[in-house]
Amino acid sequence: MTEMEIVAERGEWRSEFEERLLAAYRGAGCPEPLARALRERALKGIEDWTVATDGTGWVAVGVADEDGVGVGRIHDLTAARGRAWAERWCADQGAERVVVRLTGGAGAFADYPVRGQNRMRTVAERPQLPPGLTVRRLREEEYADWYAREEASYIGDIVRAGALTPQQAKEKSDRDFAEHLPQGYLTPGHAFYALEAGGEVVGSGWVNHGFLPGVTFGFSLEVYEEHRGRGYGRAAMAVGEWAAREGGDEVLMFNVFGGNEVAMSLYDSTGFTVVEEFRSISL
Repeated sequence: MTEMEIVAERGEWRSEFEERLLAAYRGAGCPEPLARALRERALKGIEDWTVATDGTGWVAVGVADEDGVGVGRIHDLTAARGRAWAERWCADQGAERVVVRLTGGAGAFADYPVRGQNRMRTVAERPQLPPGLTVRRLREEEYADWYAREEASYIGDIVRAGALTPQQAKEKSDRDFAEHLPQGYLTPGHAFYALEAGGEVVGSGWVNHGFLPGVTFGFSLEVYEEHRGRGYGRAAMAVGEWAAREGGDEVLMFNVFGGNEVAMSLYDSTGFTVVEEFRSISL
């Protein structure tokens, strides 16, 4: 077989794909319950994917409407000539953009720009807050101002990553905040913090305990722009680790957008490994 052919019987591919996913998450340092939970999340919607082979390997693709834009996703690629076929297939289905979720390195997609990464680290048993930095719960009357700042920052990050227009980024922001914080400040499992130094608020934190088994997800661990360059970046990560243990979890996970090389360098130096990487191109 030299041409890609869509297959109806997908049992062989699926079994192999699930094992490769699990091995990749384990290889990134995920504890077993987390590795299995991430695999299940990556398999969401698998019944709707199209799978093809050329005899050398596999391709799994799908297309969906996202914010009024056709988005193709290459879920798996091991076939030698599969990428070109996958991109053509997505274009033929009306996709304007192709996205890949990668585990274990860029591989055949090294030329796709990075749009985001999920990173994680098992935190210390007793994380210590840096000297001179104090942390307190955000007060409910501070929530509206925090939300406005957080929303503006989130939209800016999405646009800088290069995946969406400002209007699309605003729509995504509205949807994401409504999904994650349906009860706002009082949403169960979520905690908000103010970081203070010298009696002044220099940043904030927003975490979700129990996001995945044993995992606190840091939706935002931010040092405000006017206070950056003073060593608070590492302090914010320490706050995230402290918050994870406060919530009874052992792993801190978070997302970093593409285009934020300063943050990526910080996370590299503090031992937060890349669990998943998202890359995309326009067609």
